[in-house]
Amino acid sequence: MNTQLHKDLIVIDGLQYSNWNRTIFEQLRAGGVTMVHVTIVYHEQIRETLLRISDWNRQFEQHSDLIMPVKNAGDIRLAKTLGKVGIMFGAQNCSPVEDDIGMVEIMRELNLMIMQLTYNNQSLLASGCYEAVDSGVTRFGRQVIAEMNRVGMVIDMSHSAERSTLETIELSQRPIVISHANPNSFHAAKRNKSDTVLKSLAQSGGLLGFSLYPFHLKHGSDCSLNDFCDMVANTADLMGIGHIGIGTDLCQDQPLSILEWMRNGRWSKEMDYGEGSKANADWPRPLSWFRDSRDFPNITKGLQERGFNDQDVAKVMGLNWLNFLDDALQPNVVTS
Repeated sequence: MNTQLHKDLIVIDGLQYSNWNRTIFEQLRAGGVTMVHVTIVYHEQIRETLLRISDWNRQFEQHSDLIMPVKNAGDIRLAKTLGKVGIMFGAQNCSPVEDDIGMVEIMRELNLMIMQLTYNNQSLLASGCYEAVDSGVTRFGRQVIAEMNRVGMVIDMSHSAERSTLETIELSQRPIVISHANPNSFHAAKRNKSDTVLKSLAQSGGLLGFSLYPFHLKHGSDCSLNDFCDMVANTADLMGIGHIGIGTDLCQDQPLSILEWMRNGRWSKEMDYGEGSKANADWPRPLSWFRDSRDFPNITKGLQERGFNDQDVAKVMGLNWLNFLDDALQPNVVTS
């Protein structure tokens, strides 16, 4: 295997929600990660979102030798050159804009680069993947999609229901992402996506980030690297090699209270068990071959052993994300 390949790659993780500290930043760099999309919001509203951004500004100041903010796709290349880890902000819900269309542009100006329209439940914009009835994109949702397109904020439908996702792909004038999910054909889960969605996503120029969260994988925490790479290969056949990447959904060193916040927010007095099983009430046991970001080279090695050539490995490990973001983070230019 080409061991030098991973060192040379631009490696992009399409989503993490770890308990950020210097040790984790060092692990990212040790694993060769060039940029990670970090969730700064689950259910936080405007003021709380601003406080999360303030927290990150302190991180950038305190760990400037390790991390740097990503304000455009060029910063990802700069991070690679400098040997730092680029940090790109994202939200897993639409709560940072509340019910105000003007907040989309404001949040984008504060470097919120990616926003999900829903997190499992019905939102003001669309239906989440746990709702019994998927009513599709709302009137407000149509307005927000257009505004996100205008300002260069990426639309993410990772936690959205099928009809809502397909309508968003159709409504959006720019390609969207599903930053952290897997094909439902590989493992049936409410969060995983049908072949219909994946084909539509690819045909529209969008991108899927494969999740390494065990609840979204065949055999759960016992999913093998070979099985994971088979899934990648099969999805490449379905979608095309240019439309797939990695979005680990790594939630490292987080307490159980954070899992409860993710699932319950403020809306539920009772514990929401996610996929509907009390067996999923706690964090899953990590994969043996992906315990933390230091294990990213294992994915590169696995893809090589599965038969991916160096160019295609580079695409899956980060180049597809980079090429997508080159355009997606640019505001639309209005011409007269």
